Amino acid sequence: MSADSSTPSPVSAPAPASSDAPAAGAGRSRRGGRRQAPRDPSGRAAPAGNAAPGAAPAAAKAPHPALEQLAGLYPHLFGAVFRPLKRGIFQDIQAAHPEVFEREALKIALGIHTRSTRYLQSVAAGERRFDLAGQPVEDMAPEHVHHALLEVYRRKKARSTEDLLPKLRNRMMAAFEASGLTRDAYTELVQSRDEAANAILQEAFAEWSARNARDEALLRAFEASGQTLEAFADMYGMVARTVGQQLERARRVAAAATAAHAAAVVTAEPAEPVEPADTAPATPSA
Repeated sequence: MSADSSTPSPVSAPAPASSDAPAAGAGRSRRGGRRQAPRDPSGRAAPAGNAAPGAAPAAAKAPHPALEQLAGLYPHLFGAVFRPLKRGIFQDIQAAHPEVFEREALKIALGIHTRSTRYLQSVAAGERRFDLAGQPVEDMAPEHVHHALLEVYRRKKARSTEDLLPKLRNRMMAAFEASGLTRDAYTELVQSRDEAANAILQEAFAEWSARNARDEALLRAFEASGQTLEAFADMYGMVARTVGQQLERARRVAAAATAAHAAAVVTAEPAEPVEPADTAPATPSA
């Protein structure tokens, strides 16, 4: 499933742009990043080839012209900071600028934009979707956040020696908690045919459950102690601020569980039968 569905785009995501620094003052665009490396017709970065030793590197390819135009028209969306775009933004741009953008060129440009790592990072952060006026108009769907997190992780993993899985699992659980969904509902919504990705999600849930169990035990101990937060933390050699955060988290989890249970009970209760209204017998006509 695509991490973002605001525009039509090709199936395969382009590889991350090269991190090689260009000469000073070169390679900049109004979109706030360095110019992209040359790409082959499939949209992937082109191989360096068998350049002769000492030969000057090939010039970086300029951004798509339509993206440069969009950055000029809507710098708050396509400029130095990328914002998630509302669904239907393609049609909105066409309606606002019927003489400026050719349909196919705009479709390709938006596909490049919404598959860029910078754009996916904004989706993974759970930001709301914005319209052309720069107003947040739509919440980000939980499944879009989840799949953007996975895609950004895959791209970073390809060029990093650091173990990024712990951070990914933490962000997955933060996204899950922000969704307000139950574990089962969230899993059903975001799971895919990628078994490796599904396994990471289940590992994240296992860590989340273990953390919640520790928080719950700490809350019970604190409530039974009758101590102030500072005295309780000092008694166990803990930092009061950290203990406070754990206690607050435990209370939130308990409140959410109580609310979910109450909602389930209401849903399971059969509806009260409706008694038919009393009606007077019809008066026979003369």
